[in-house]
Amino acid sequence: MTVPLDRHYLVELQVSAERISQLRRIVAAHLRHWSLELHVRPVCRAAEELLTNVQRHVGDGNECVLELRWTGRHLTVSVSDKDSRMPRLLDGGGGGLSRVMALSDSWGTCRTTDGKVVWFTRYAQTPVTTGLLPRTPLPGGRTFLDGPVTEDGPVTGNGPVAENGPVAELV
Repeated sequence: MTVPLDRHYLVELQVSAERISQLRRIVAAHLRHWSLELHVRPVCRAAEELLTNVQRHVGDGNECVLELRWTGRHLTVSVSDKDSRMPRLLDGGGGGLSRVMALSDSWGTCRTTDGKVVWFTRYAQTPVTTGLLPRTPLPGGRTFLDGPVTEDGPVTGNGPVAENGPVAELV
């Protein structure tokens, strides 16, 4: 499977509890579309932390920008806002940037001309897909993927199998 490199998603929003919840679902949908299912939970949790920090420290209703970028090797999520106060990592905290740090491979902040950007990355290599498993021929023309075969014919763990499927057993 060939995956186009440099996938990108950007959204401008006014931060609120409802909008953060919506963006979490949107981020999850993009990651699934990009075949990054294994990253949905940690990336959504970390992105939600960044957006919640904007809501908590900059204020409800303020504008920010959420951006996802996947190069086929690394996924970067960033949130920019118009507040010049830089975030800081609190000692002993279980949330905020401590959580982002725990859920990512790297993270950081950067001042901009009109505010700041807080970002994190995760190693997210292009998924490798394999073809179907080869069918191994067995006695009687059956294959390994069809199930086990005995002298009396194919069987399953639930009982005998008829030519057209499992036999219903009366109890």
